[in-house]
Amino acid sequence: MGTTLRTELDDGVFVITLCRAAEYNTITPALRDELAAAIDEGDGLPGARVILLRAEGPAFCAGYGLDWSTAAQAREGAAAASSDSPAGRVWDSVADLRMMGRFVETYMKLWYAHKPTIAAVQGWCIGGGTDLVLCADMIVAAEGARFGYPPSRVWGTPTTAMWVYRMGIEKAKRYLLTGDEIPARRAAEIGLILEVVPDAELDARARGLARRMAQVPTSQLVMLKLLCNQTIENMGFASSRTLGTLFDGIARHTQEGLDFVRRAQEVGFRRAVRERDDPFGDYGSRPKEEKP
Repeated sequence: MGTTLRTELDDGVFVITLCRAAEYNTITPALRDELAAAIDEGDGLPGARVILLRAEGPAFCAGYGLDWSTAAQAREGAAAASSDSPAGRVWDSVADLRMMGRFVETYMKLWYAHKPTIAAVQGWCIGGGTDLVLCADMIVAAEGARFGYPPSRVWGTPTTAMWVYRMGIEKAKRYLLTGDEIPARRAAEIGLILEVVPDAELDARARGLARRMAQVPTSQLVMLKLLCNQTIENMGFASSRTLGTLFDGIARHTQEGLDFVRRAQEVGFRRAVRERDDPFGDYGSRPKEEKP
């Protein structure tokens, strides 16, 4: 067991449970590294045929631990300002690509694992949380779940580039060009996720589906998953993913991105996000009684 998650083998299903409930299971370098190791463990375990990713608490994953990441970018800016060079240090796009690439490599382990991967989602699954969860082979969501990519409004692009592949180009543009949140039922209707179940039935449904798959021989599961995935790979998935990761770094270093970081440093990240989302009336700007 790590500090950010725990694992168990349950009747042929390797269960990974994110357990940073108080932090809404936000992504940090520690979670990234422990999740990568857990997926590798499950994929190599002879007794496991399916990997199930779930989370404790009110949210599956509310994105990156942005107090950490805005602080990291603020330190980067301070280093640039204090450089001996008259012009200061410029943003290193290659270093940024490598840094974000480490997160993307972890998320893609769900996609490239030999065994099927299922995600069970409750509450918020937004921003970097979607970069992660959309790499799973199937997503089962609770009725109260909400998906979305609010950083498309400022300060990010989807690094794993899964949106178009899952729901088609027009629907992907509809939600990425606004950053609008997507209720679970709508997410299922447009093909972003597999299905929606009542909140109280999420864990049982996800485990039941995983156990049903686990009755199929591992060799069959591996071949069928690869056959399906290869159709996406043939559509240029790797290059789309690289572009998404590169653009994410660029988006964090546009004038608007830098202004967002400065504002977060001045008033705190929560208020900066509220100011971003208030014109749209969603995510943290929704009335409290309407939030998941």
